[in-house]
Order: sequence, then structure tokens, then C-alpha cells
Amino acid sequence: MSSVYTSKLHNTSVLIFGGTSGIGFAVASACLSSGATVTISGSNPKKLSTASTRLQTSIVSPGSLSIFPCDLGDPTTLEDNLLVLLKAVTDDGAKKLDHVIFTAGNALSLKPLGEISAADIQAAQTVRFTAPLLLAKHLPTYLTVSADSSFTVTGGVNTTKPMPSWVVPCCVGAAIEGLTRSLAVDMAPARVNCVAPGAVKTELFEGIGEELQERFREGTLVKRLGRPEDVAEAYLYLVRDGFVTGTVLGSNGGSLLKY
Repeated sequence: MSSVYTSKLHNTSVLIFGGTSGIGFAVASACLSSGATVTISGSNPKKLSTASTRLQTSIVSPGSLSIFPCDLGDPTTLEDNLLVLLKAVTDDGAKKLDHVIFTAGNALSLKPLGEISAADIQAAQTVRFTAPLLLAKHLPTYLTVSADSSFTVTGGVNTTKPMPSWVVPCCVGAAIEGLTRSLAVDMAPARVNCVAPGAVKTELFEGIGEELQERFREGTLVKRLGRPEDVAEAYLYLVRDGFVTGTVLGSNGGSLLKY
């Protein structure tokens, strides 16, 4: 009876955007450990190769793993790049995906309101919002259409609890949450959900400096930063629960309750 719970991802096909590091890498590791057939995608071929080696050497009896580069940073080539990837990993739609998980992100430029430019807004939204929206446009052709399939995107806690100079990331996060609910309607019965992480100690996060990291740490009830393997559990829950859709799930150490 217990195998009903432990084998939900066994032999499923999972595509993970941003799977070379941080939260995406942890999600890939968890899916492989559950026996899934996993494809990880990233913009840097060298990082993809390194991540593949790390995953294959760290997982006992892993599922199948493949890698595929895909640059999401240029809005003029973004949609074409996504289509090339989707066609390649599904044999031009003949082998449907069961789950798609979008954790890709880029370094954010945090500026006071008076210094924000249109270029800053474009740079913040291309990977984090435009890419998953255009991906969703084509997923019905490449994703199994059932409540057992899912598309999971990534938002952030600052959408709900903004900090000074985070106006652009907060707006992008709010757009992602709206996208989640809209896609849940438009892509039904396939499920669409969002994970909104708090401060998680990833390679991108470490770039903000130790002083700001300490502020985030003290801003949680658990008195520590999140770990990628903590937040990976939120993605696994949304993938496994066939009755949850249109939901934004937080994993933030209680930061929304900290004053």
C-alpha cells in the first residue's frame, strides 16, 4: 500500500528548467531519486555537464537523466529556443512529458524606484515570466493532458512582503502568481501551480553579500536560510498531489509572520 505514495514519480517524464544549480538542482535530484526520467535544461552547456555528473554520481539507483541547453535570456529567440527543446525531448511530441518544472532565474538588479528603467523591467521579466508564459503556450502539444500531469513555476515571498528597492522583482512575482491561476484554468485538466520560496541559500542568493543574507536570516522564524533541498519538497508535493491546481505554495521559514 505504501508504494502508492513512494512510486508516484516512477517512470514519469520530467523536464526541469534551471536544473543546474540551487533549487532546480535539488528538484532534479529528488525526481531522480523517485525513479523519474529527468531532463534538465540550462543556458550554460558547461554547467549542464557538471550538474549531470554530480547528479549521476550522487543518486543511488537513479532514474534516467539527460541534459539539453536552452537560452532563455534573449526575448527575440526565446520562443524558438523553447520549441527546439520541447521537440527534442519529446521526439517531436510523440513521447509526452508528465511534468514540467520551471525554476530558472537570473541575477536581479535591485534599484530604488527613481532609478528603474524599461531595460531593467525587461531584464527581470524575460527569464522569470515571459519564458514560462511562452512555454505554457506550447505545452498542450508536448505535455500529457490529464490531472496526473503538471506545470510548476516559481515565484517569491517578496511579492507578499516587499522590501525597499524590490519593486521590479515584486511585480514580476505578482505576474507569476496571476499566470499560475490563469494557466490552471486554460490548461485544465493538467495542473498548474507555483512555489514561492523565501530566502534560500543558492549560488544566485550568495551574490547579494553576507550582510543582506544575515538580514534575511533574522527575518525568519526558524532563524536560518532555506536550503535547496528544503524547498524541493514543495515542488514534489505539487507534482504528486493530483488534486491541487492554481495554488501558490510558500516555503519561507515563517518570514511572512516575522515582524
